[in-house]
Amino acid sequence: MRRGVRAGVTGVVCAVLVGGAGYGAYNLLSALDGDAGGGGGTAVSTGPPGAGEVRETSARFFAAWEKGDAATAASYTNFPEAARQLLTAYRGDAHITKVRVTPGTAAGRSVPFTVTAAVSYDGTSRPLAYRSRLTVVRGETSHRPLVDWQPSVVHPRLRKGDTLVTGEAAAPPIEAVDRDDGVLTKQKYPSLSPVLDELRKRYGDRAGGRAGVELAIRHASADGEGRADTPLLTLVKGRPGRLRTTFSAKAQTAAETAVGKYPDASVVAVRASTGEILAVADHRNDGFDAALLGERAPGSTMKIISAAALIDNGRTTANGPAPCPPSAVSMSQTFHNLKDLAPDHHATLSDSFARSCNTAFVKFADEVKPDTLTREAEERFGLGRNNWRIGVPSFDGRVPAAGGSDKAAGLIGQGQVQMSPLNMASVTATAMTGAFRQPVLVPLSLDGRTPARARGLAPGTVAQLRAMMNRTARSGTAAGVMAGLNGNVGAKTGSAEVDGEARSDSWFTGYRDDVAAAAMVEDGGHGIDAAGPIVASVLRNAG
Repeated sequence: MRRGVRAGVTGVVCAVLVGGAGYGAYNLLSALDGDAGGGGGTAVSTGPPGAGEVRETSARFFAAWEKGDAATAASYTNFPEAARQLLTAYRGDAHITKVRVTPGTAAGRSVPFTVTAAVSYDGTSRPLAYRSRLTVVRGETSHRPLVDWQPSVVHPRLRKGDTLVTGEAAAPPIEAVDRDDGVLTKQKYPSLSPVLDELRKRYGDRAGGRAGVELAIRHASADGEGRADTPLLTLVKGRPGRLRTTFSAKAQTAAETAVGKYPDASVVAVRASTGEILAVADHRNDGFDAALLGERAPGSTMKIISAAALIDNGRTTANGPAPCPPSAVSMSQTFHNLKDLAPDHHATLSDSFARSCNTAFVKFADEVKPDTLTREAEERFGLGRNNWRIGVPSFDGRVPAAGGSDKAAGLIGQGQVQMSPLNMASVTATAMTGAFRQPVLVPLSLDGRTPARARGLAPGTVAQLRAMMNRTARSGTAAGVMAGLNGNVGAKTGSAEVDGEARSDSWFTGYRDDVAAAAMVEDGGHGIDAAGPIVASVLRNAG
C-alpha cells in the first residue's frame, strides 16, 4: 500500500532513541571513557540540577552543537551514542550548516532556545529557523548534570524513528481541492496536515505534478514503511498537481473550530448516502491523526452495533424487554451504570438505549455467542477486516470474538473493542441508511481501488435503530446537546474507561439528515461533556 523510499534521495538523519538503557547505560559508558565532557574530580552532587548547572550544561551543549562537534555535544547528554549519531548527521547528511543557538530564559531545569541555520543543497541555500527546548537532568550514577536526550531537542517535530531528509522530494506537491473546487491548505486547515501529506505521497505522481527539492521529516514505522514525509523547508519549488477530494470546506471549518475547544479531540463527518468524508479534524499536541487512526474503546456508542446484534439475532426488539438493574454480574465481574441512573426493571431496549443503561446490555452477555458482536460488526457494518481503502491510511475497527467478562464488556464498548471516530461515523451512517458504504477521501476511480463490502442491515433493524437514536437525541442522554437541531436527527452518547486515566474518554456520534459525525475526546469525561458539543457543532454547520 505504501511506496518505498525513492532511490537517490540524500541527506538522511536518523532520530534514534536508545530504548531500555536509561541513565545506567550512559554511566557505564562514562566509566569506561572517563566521563567524557565532564569536569573530573568534582564533588558528587545529588538531587535535581541547580540553576548554575542547568545554565552551564546547556551552554556547553549549545556551543559544541554550533561548532559541529557532535561527539562533545553528545557527551553532555544521557544518551551519548544516539545524540552523536543524530548531531553528526544533522550537519553532514542533512546539509544543515551555520548553526546558531540562542537560549531563552530557563524555567527550572527546562531551557527554551531558538535555532537559526542554513540548508544548502546542490548550489541552493535557504535559511532555517525554529524553536525547541531541552531539559537538564542528573545522571543516576555519574551524578553529572546532563541534557535529557530526545530527538525533539534537534527539531521539535522529530520523534523516535524519524529522519531528516534533504534532496529531491519523495513525491510531487499537490493542490488538494474540496468538493466545490476550494483549495485546501495546511495554513487554513491545520488538522489536515497529515492527511494532505499522505495524499501527496500516494497521488502526487498521478496528479501530474513535478517534484522539487526540500528538507523533510521522514517517518519510520515498525514495518519499515512509515507515514508520508512532512515537508519542513522548500529549497526548489516543484509543480503541484491538482487532486480532487470529498472534503467540504464548510464542514472542515466547523470541525476545526469545534475540536479547537478541547485538548486531544478528534472528529470525522461523512455523507451517509455515499460514504464521502466531509471533514477530518484533530486537536492534539503530538500531531497524531487520531480521527482516522485512533484505537480507543468507544464506550456506549458501541451500543448501536450491540442493539443491532440483539435485534438481528432475535434476542429482543426496540420495544422488547431489556431491564435496567443497578448492577449486573458476568463471569464474576460486576458492571454498574453511570452515577444517578435510576434502575428500571421493566425497561425496553429503547428505554435502556436512550438512557445508556450498561447493565441492560450486560444482562444479554449469556445469551449471545463469543463471536456474535464480531460477526455483526464485520458482516453488517464492514468493520474489523482491515480492508478499508479510503485513500489514506486508516484504522478499520477491532471487535474480536471474546469470552468471559470481555464478552459483556464488548457489548458496552469496553474490553477488547477498539474504534476510531471514522469508524463510529461510518457505523452511524450504516444505522441511518441500512447500507454500509466504505468511507472515501478521493474517488475510487482515481487508482482503481476496490471498496470494502458488507451486507448492511435489514429494513426492520434500521427502522428500530433510527427510532432509538432519534429518541436518544430528542429526550434521552443526548437531548441537551442536540437541542435546536432540526431535520432528521439521531445520536448516541458514550464514555469509555481507560486504564490508568482518572477520567473516561468522551464519545458521541450522531446524524442530521444526510450527515453523520462522530467525535472522541481523550480524558474528556461523559459523552455530553466534550465530544457531544463537537458533533452537534459539526452537524449544525456541515449543511
